[in-house]
Amino acid sequence: MEAELESMKQGIRDKYGLKKREEAEAEAAAADEEPAEGSLTRPKKLVPTPCGDEEEEESIMDTVMKYLPGSLQDMLKK
Repeated sequence: MEAELESMKQGIRDKYGLKKREEAEAEAAAADEEPAEGSLTRPKKLVPTPCGDEEEEESIMDTVMKYLPGSLQDMLKK
């Protein structure tokens, strides 16, 4: 009875061009692993490690202070 049921299922798969669940899952997993050509997403890049001279970056406050008028800069420095 099980063999008969499987042959009926296979006939339906052949008729409609379907694949077995295991095959479809395996193909989906393989597709997830390989990026599709022309895909709109790109692989994540690793954060580069700093190299060379390590200069201290300006803080946000220093950047804001540059753009303020002199009187406000004096007031905020106190």
